[in-house]
Amino acid sequence: MSDTSGLGKQRAGAFGRFTRPSRTGIPLWVNVMQAVLILIMAVQVFENYFDHDALISAGITNVEGDPNLNFIYEMGARLFVMVIASVYVMITQDPRQYLVVLIMNVAREAQEGIIDPLWPVADAPSSPLVDFLIHVVIVAIEVAALVTVYKLVKREKAAA
Repeated sequence: MSDTSGLGKQRAGAFGRFTRPSRTGIPLWVNVMQAVLILIMAVQVFENYFDHDALISAGITNVEGDPNLNFIYEMGARLFVMVIASVYVMITQDPRQYLVVLIMNVAREAQEGIIDPLWPVADAPSSPLVDFLIHVVIVAIEVAALVTVYKLVKREKAAA
C-alpha cells in the first residue's frame, strides 16, 4: 500500500522515535508537551475549586466572601475549559483543532511569563528572573509546536 497522506517519509530527526508522527502526523513530542500542560492546568483547576489552602500559601490572603470566591471559581472554570479543549484535541488528533489549543497555550504562557516575574506568588520556586527565563523556554517550545502543527496543516491543505 502506498502512503497517500504524505507523512510516511518524514525524517526521524535528532530525537528518533520521539518525533515520529501519530496517525495524523502530529509528532509525539507535541502530544507529550500537551499532556504535561494538561496535567499542570488540571492541578490549577483542582486548587481553584477545592484546595484554597494552596492559594493561601501562594499569597492570596483572602479566599473568603462572594466576590473573591467568584473570581477564584471563574478562574478555575476558564482553566477547566482549556483542559477540556486540550483533552479533546489529544483524542481527535485533528491538526486544525490542535492549532487553536496551541495558540491558547502560547498566549497564556506568554502572559504568565510577564505576570509571574512582576507579581511573584509568595511560594514561588525561583527568583523573578529565573521564572522569566523558564517561561521564555516554555513559550519557545510551545511556539515550535505551533509552527510544527501549522506546517502539517499547510501540507495537508496543499495535498488536498
